[in-house]
Amino acid sequence: MTVGKDVSTLFPDVVNCMQADNLELKKLVYLYLMNYAKTQPDKAIMAVNTFVRDCEDPNPLIRALAVRTIGCIRVDEITAYLCDPLRKCLKDEDPYVRKTAAVCVAKLHDIDPLLVEEQGFLDALKELLADSNPMVVANAVAAITEISDSAQTDTAADMLCWSGQLINKLLTALNECTEWGQVFILDAVANYMPTENNEAQNMIERVSPRLAHANAAVVLSAVKVIMKLLEMLDPNSDFVLSTIKKLSAPLVTLLSSEPEIQYVALRNINLIVQKRPDILKQELKVFFVKYNDPIYVKLEKLDILIRLTSAANIANVLAELKEYATEVDVDFVRKAVRAIGRCAIKVESAAERCVSTLLDLIQTKVNYVVQEAIVVIKDIFRKYPNKYESVIGTLCENLDTLDEPEARASMIWIIGEYAERIDNADELLESFLEGFADEQTAVQLQLLTSVVKLFLKRPTDTQELVQQALSLATQEADNPDLRDRGYIYWRLLSTDPAAAKQVVLAEKPLISEETDLLEPNLLDELICHIGSLASVYHKPPAAFVDGRGGGQVAKATKGLPSDAGCWRLGLSPQLDGPTLGGPAPSATSPVPPSGASAAAGGSGADSLADIFGGLGGGVGGGLGGGGGFDPPMETWLPAQKGKGLQIEGRFLRRGPQLSMELRLRNNAMQQLNGFAVQFNKNSFGLAPAQPLAMNPLAPQQSVTTLLPLNTKGPVQKMDPLLTLQVAVKNNIDIFYFACLIPMYALFTEEGDMDKRVFLSTWKDIPPENETQFNLGSYAHDADTASTMLSLI
Repeated sequence: MTVGKDVSTLFPDVVNCMQADNLELKKLVYLYLMNYAKTQPDKAIMAVNTFVRDCEDPNPLIRALAVRTIGCIRVDEITAYLCDPLRKCLKDEDPYVRKTAAVCVAKLHDIDPLLVEEQGFLDALKELLADSNPMVVANAVAAITEISDSAQTDTAADMLCWSGQLINKLLTALNECTEWGQVFILDAVANYMPTENNEAQNMIERVSPRLAHANAAVVLSAVKVIMKLLEMLDPNSDFVLSTIKKLSAPLVTLLSSEPEIQYVALRNINLIVQKRPDILKQELKVFFVKYNDPIYVKLEKLDILIRLTSAANIANVLAELKEYATEVDVDFVRKAVRAIGRCAIKVESAAERCVSTLLDLIQTKVNYVVQEAIVVIKDIFRKYPNKYESVIGTLCENLDTLDEPEARASMIWIIGEYAERIDNADELLESFLEGFADEQTAVQLQLLTSVVKLFLKRPTDTQELVQQALSLATQEADNPDLRDRGYIYWRLLSTDPAAAKQVVLAEKPLISEETDLLEPNLLDELICHIGSLASVYHKPPAAFVDGRGGGQVAKATKGLPSDAGCWRLGLSPQLDGPTLGGPAPSATSPVPPSGASAAAGGSGADSLADIFGGLGGGVGGGLGGGGGFDPPMETWLPAQKGKGLQIEGRFLRRGPQLSMELRLRNNAMQQLNGFAVQFNKNSFGLAPAQPLAMNPLAPQQSVTTLLPLNTKGPVQKMDPLLTLQVAVKNNIDIFYFACLIPMYALFTEEGDMDKRVFLSTWKDIPPENETQFNLGSYAHDADTASTMLSLI
């Protein structure tokens, strides 16, 4: 089997060997079963009795081996038979068996979540959190975390309700766990936010010894817990300042590991430095690049080096960067040259020295160095206008060597921006125009703008040049962006040259070093995931993992774009009313693919057949039923779009009252409050019947609330008809999403209509709005159908 040969024909004979007492033989038989049970589920049932017997064996190693194999045999047919032995093993007297059984519950939940809930295994797992053995506690925490992350039901999702008392027990177990047990416990502790400063300080003190652990995962998990807890404390307190000093040494130690661990550590340090640069401000030299570092480590070190650069250490950093710019690795050299430009933008006092360093590099005449230097000098001109124009002559000397689009576009921008100071600017731009059709789009756009700038500054001798550029852009270009820009410039220049000057030569905003920093709310969320893939990708888990965190596309939109609250024109959506903005352009509302409204409203021949086919068999839990219809929750606002706020919801009807049930979860690091909700105009005038009543939402907590609705709001026909656009406001921002109103939400029990009114209403419907279906094999005429409908 190990060498790849098919030995599945021996299945019955190997299963018979399970009766043997030899432990090594049992391990081999169980390994064989795990491999072939899925392909031969019928024969796998033969092994059930042996599993049950082995789970009661006097030898705890055999009991643990049996329960481990139970979790690895992913065969639905025998899963139910294994619940009793697993339940016994969860309460086994031997801790080794209990810790193995805890993991088995998580594996079983992956196969059949409902079975695990029905059999009470979730409660049994919670009981293991209070176990006397630290490893059992650690495995129980790991299993509960796994189940909660992948949960599809509210019961399983709400398992992670940590209390201060439970956290104390976990921190006590922390000291005696294996390294991976410590990681699971620390990750669980990170999800708990204490209510008092003293509690936060106590937790930091108990977690701090883990910073000296030999395992990098334990260190990063401890750093994550401490970083989160520090947010609760006074940043100027002695305790916080001493804790920050403690964090630098373990992070530096991680950089002495093998390159792969170094890279993970560097990606995490990059986040930490953005949040708290003081932690590593004295450790600059640790991030100096070594000659034998892999390129991915070099680039990451370089990025952190720039983040730690200040007026106090700029001299050392510049000397290093100039040295890096003479390396043989092209990618690294480019990044080093760009880093010099970032230093000039970040530290104004050193800008002149940075420009001088860049000019020295240009004199080397190394092609890719020259091109990268021109790109960063363009950024320096943006940061310090009218200050370093003396270097333009040197740049123009290297025009012939530029062959990369970004470098050519940068040079063209410089020529256009300082056309009045470059005597032969028209000749230089004309030389670029000669190969206009062969240039990249970015170069073409920049060339067009620079020619217009030149014309506005020197209109007398550049009229032919601008005419040529506008003709090339509007008549020979296929790119719509280029063509549209050409037409805009042409119209501006021909109708109002003064307005053209105000538009094209307007004062540009200064660029800053902060442009490459992560958005604060995203940074806070990533700090909560230090030590995981999210901190390596620098993306929230929801962006690359399907699961509870909002990774799946919001099902409520049924084919709408994922940001259905925003319209095609790229405008920020505005909803009616004084609170949340002005009128919304309904004409530009997104149109879903065909079938979207059918999915929500149940239109079409099949839906009609379902409606009338039910007449003969009773209504059950239909619209008039006592219990009502409760659809599943749908993700309307994923956490990554809500800056940490995730909104799930559904529409409920209880008798005549229609409501929107909302479940809000705070995945950010700060408290959310000041909630309000507003609906845009919609086809049925749906509007909140009362304000959204919400208490402040603490980090990593969720709350479910019911929002009563009425139909007294403003009416505007939407496309599709059932679209509802919603705005939710809190102390962070205003967030928009769109969902589809389900058809059942729009019906009430009081549906009687006078026959004459019905006929006149029917005749008012335009013929093009009617769709006819022929329904066969139904024993109902109009009268019997009317009678049945009146009974619903």
